[in-house]
Amino acid sequence: MGPALHHPRLWHLSRRGLALGMALGIFFGLLIPVAQIPASAAAAVLLRANLPAAMASTLVTNPVTFGPVYYAAWRVGNAILGEPVAEHEVPPEMPEVVVVPDQSWFDWFRQQMLGVGKPLLVGLCVLATTFGVATYFAVLWLWALSVLWRRRRRRTGSPAQAH
Repeated sequence: MGPALHHPRLWHLSRRGLALGMALGIFFGLLIPVAQIPASAAAAVLLRANLPAAMASTLVTNPVTFGPVYYAAWRVGNAILGEPVAEHEVPPEMPEVVVVPDQSWFDWFRQQMLGVGKPLLVGLCVLATTFGVATYFAVLWLWALSVLWRRRRRRTGSPAQAH
């Protein structure tokens, strides 16, 4: 893997490389809950994107943002699948002394977890793709805007020139 990691495009700060690296990081950061950094790094090496940007942008999901992102993905998945977002029913009361496990509580919990899976997966795919593509074009646009601003400052002879 050594020669692949020495490719100059992986480390050079270019418009396309940065945009693709950040898009890959956002995509894998939203799509998969574990091994985001290795997945985005492997994709960056294969596609010759900026490796540090790909790895750093996976941190879009972290312990602070994980809950809201996954809840939003679940809501999006429910909307796409056309499943109603019903208020979850309260689990049956647990008896004070449990001699035999209460199967109705276990069945309720299993049902809730199975109901989350498909909408969550669909929502994560939609959010990851949407935000990945949006990030790619946003970085390209911001890079072009930055170049235009620097050219304009050079032309006007502004004292605060960017080098």
